[in-house]
Amino acid sequence: MRAFLKSRKSENFLAVKFLRKFNMGKISPISIKYTIYAKFEANGVVEKPDVIGAIFGQTEGLLGEELELRDLQKNGKIGRIDVNLKTENSKTEGEIVIPTSLDKTETTIIAAAVETIERVGPCDTKVSVTKIEDVRVNKREYVLDRAKALLAGMSSTDSREMHTEVSSSLRTGRIQEFGDEKLPAGPDMENEEIIVVEGRADVMNLLRYGLKNAIAMNGASLPKTITALGKTKKLILFIDGDRGGLLIAKDAIANANIFAIAQAPQGMEVEELTGKDILAALRAQIPVEEFKRENLRERNERGRPVRGRGGERREEEEEKFEGEEKSESEVMATAKQLIKEIEGTKSALLLDINLNVIRRISPGDIGFSLRRSRTKVYTIVLDGLATNTMVKIAESAGCKYFIAKNFAVSEETKINLLSL
Repeated sequence: MRAFLKSRKSENFLAVKFLRKFNMGKISPISIKYTIYAKFEANGVVEKPDVIGAIFGQTEGLLGEELELRDLQKNGKIGRIDVNLKTENSKTEGEIVIPTSLDKTETTIIAAAVETIERVGPCDTKVSVTKIEDVRVNKREYVLDRAKALLAGMSSTDSREMHTEVSSSLRTGRIQEFGDEKLPAGPDMENEEIIVVEGRADVMNLLRYGLKNAIAMNGASLPKTITALGKTKKLILFIDGDRGGLLIAKDAIANANIFAIAQAPQGMEVEELTGKDILAALRAQIPVEEFKRENLRERNERGRPVRGRGGERREEEEEKFEGEEKSESEVMATAKQLIKEIEGTKSALLLDINLNVIRRISPGDIGFSLRRSRTKVYTIVLDGLATNTMVKIAESAGCKYFIAKNFAVSEETKINLLSL
C-alpha cells in the first residue's frame, strides 16, 4: 500500500512539472537585447500561424542544436515571435518581429537564417531582414534623460562645495573702499604690484581665487586715485577680452603709468574667469609698448588697420601673407600628416603660409596665441571639436584655413573649414 501511494505521489509530481513546463506558457526572455525586423512577401493568401510555422519548420536543423529556434524559445533566449500582415490582390505582405537575448553574433545568424525561408504554406515567399535594433540603446537614452531630470531636482552640497563657498564668502567679504573716490579694492593695497580691473565684480572674482591686490576703476574712464597709485606702485591693467577692454586700455595708458597689461581670453570678461584662467592671463601679461603695437593701431569700421593723414581719405591696409598661397589639397595633405603627431592630445597646431608649424598650443589658448604670434597664422589644425568662438577668433586674426576633426559652427564665416 505504501509503495502504491509513493508511486502515485511521484506521478503527481511529474504531472505538475509537466504542466508547469508546457501548459503555463513558454519562458519569457530574461533580458531582451536585440530585436530582428524582417519583411516578407507571399504570392498568395497566408495567415500568421502559417508564417510562424514556416519560421520554425524551415530553420529546423539548419543551425545546429545550440541555435534551434524551438529550444531557444523554450529556454527564454527568443521571445514571442510577432507577425503583422495584410492581404491584398491575392498577395500577402507583412513584417516579422523576433526579440532575442542572444549576443550580437548569434542574433545576426538567426536573422540570416530567417531570410532562407522560401515558402509559407503553399505560397512562394521572399523574406528580407530590414534591421536589427539594439534595445539597450533606447534604454540607455531613457536612463540618461531620467538621470538628468533626477539630478536637476536634487539640491545637495558636498563638503568640498561647502568649503569653497565659505572660503569664497570670507574672501569676497574683505572687499573695501579705497581713496577719495571710494573704489572697490582688495585688502592688500600695500602690495608693490596692483591689479587694475574694470568693476567691482572683477575685484570680487580675483578675491575669490586669493588675489587681494586688485582695485576697480568703477567705469570706463580712469579715476584720479589710480593715476596717483601709478606714481608709487607697479600697475598691471587686467582688461576684458573684447573691444571694450581695448578702449579702456587706451584711456588708461594715456592717463596713468601702466607697467603691463593682461587680457582675458577672447570674448570673455574678467569676472567670469576661473582661477586657472586668471593666473594664465596674468602670467602672459605684456609690456605697454608691445601691447600698443599689437592692439592699439587705429582701425576702420570693419576693424582693419587704416592709414592716412588728417582729413585725407583712408584706405584699408590688410595684412598680407608673406609667401605663395597653398591650394586646399596641399593644406589637407599636410594636415593629415601633422594630425598624427597630436592625435589624442586634444591640442592644436598653428601653421604659417609655408605650412610649417609655428607653435603647438591647447585649444583654450588659440586667441592669446594668435594675438602674440609674430608670424601670421595661415592654418589652424585642431585635434578635436572646433566651436563658433574658435572660428570667430581665427577669422578676426585673418587665418585662411581651420582644419579639425569636427565642427560645431552655426554661423557663416570667411575661413575655409575642412574636416579631417
